[in-house]
Amino acid sequence: MQQDAGGGNVERDAGARPPEGLDTSTPNIARMHHYFLGGRETFQADRVAAERALAALPAMRTSAIASRQFLRRAVTFLVSEAGIDQFLDIGPGLPAKGAVHEVAHEVNPRARVVYADYDPVVVSHGNAMLAHSDQSVIVQADLRQPDALLQVPEVRQHLDFDRPVALLLLAIVHFVSDADDPAGIIARLRDALPPGSYLALTHVSADLVADKEAARRALAAYAKASARGWSRSRAQILRFFDGFELVPPGLVPKPRWRPLPGDPAADLPDISWAGVGRKR
Repeated sequence: MQQDAGGGNVERDAGARPPEGLDTSTPNIARMHHYFLGGRETFQADRVAAERALAALPAMRTSAIASRQFLRRAVTFLVSEAGIDQFLDIGPGLPAKGAVHEVAHEVNPRARVVYADYDPVVVSHGNAMLAHSDQSVIVQADLRQPDALLQVPEVRQHLDFDRPVALLLLAIVHFVSDADDPAGIIARLRDALPPGSYLALTHVSADLVADKEAARRALAAYAKASARGWSRSRAQILRFFDGFELVPPGLVPKPRWRPLPGDPAADLPDISWAGVGRKR
């Protein structure tokens, strides 16, 4: 995979042969998000589905950018103010500038990060761009199978679960259906973390979209993708923080979570709630 001067991925040659076994006909949620961020490591099916979502709800692009900005602010807070030096980032998606280990190492070069994703393409790219010796590793594991994820040898070897860990679930839980019990999944992960650990979570919500029909059409663009999207209310998302005490300013639209002084983006509309909580 090549990169342009700005760190973005160069779009695949339409005539190039895709890797063996890679399904390019089904829109992939990681590649769609990558497309929203301006990345070019996508295929036609991804771009068509992403453009369909953007046509219904253009704010999805600014929300994707706001997700990266929230990640930076949340990780910086966790390292510099909360003293966290271990991270479990589930569902990181395709690598982009400002990954968790890069932000954390700006404050604490000894911080350790485990990335976990069920998508083998994400893991393949992650091994090339996110894994760095004993500082960060990436494993293939599914959020919907938390017990199996927690028992992956690399997870247990890389993180010390006797000390606080920050669990990052950014723009991933809205791809878990109610039938898969997202609250139960998060509770299982929470119970594996020692007191003083943190949860940082963002989740799409039609609460924040004035045009409900537009929100419905945007989510419909994911109907045939690698995972469907699910909108949830603020009250439903608050349940995911059971057992955690939200740090100020609580559960708010992403740009309003601890914006930098004078940041004009803090006033931009958003389509996701964001929060950081400390395990009691």
